[in-house]
Amino acid sequence: MDFHHIRGIFSPERLEGIFPAQRSTDFFEALYGDADEAAFDVKLAFDGVAAGRLNFQFQLVQRPGKCLACNLTYGLPKVFTRHPVINMTGLVADIAAALDLPASRLQWSLDQTEPRRQDLHVVPLPITILPE
Repeated sequence: MDFHHIRGIFSPERLEGIFPAQRSTDFFEALYGDADEAAFDVKLAFDGVAAGRLNFQFQLVQRPGKCLACNLTYGLPKVFTRHPVINMTGLVADIAAALDLPASRLQWSLDQTEPRRQDLHVVPLPITILPE
């Protein structure tokens, strides 16, 4: 696998197709009953390749007039792993398809939430491509 080519595969348009903005809305609709109650939007981003690992992240982007507090975001890795709207199994399968690999060759986890700025936290999604 040519890791230099991978960045081109995961363009913002491809990532929007894998995790559309509507999924963030649907997630908060299921969680709160009203997506307007959410303090942030969730986006999928590609953060490069390091040590043979693909580094994706869920970006938690503060909504205007809302507060992106740490206590709102630190429990999200466990919630994202289980929540059917986020659908981690399907999301990883879509990433595998973009790489023309079977989903069984990708090993993933969600790491702890990392505050990057007052208006942006990220949930790292490292993915390792397993040998054939």
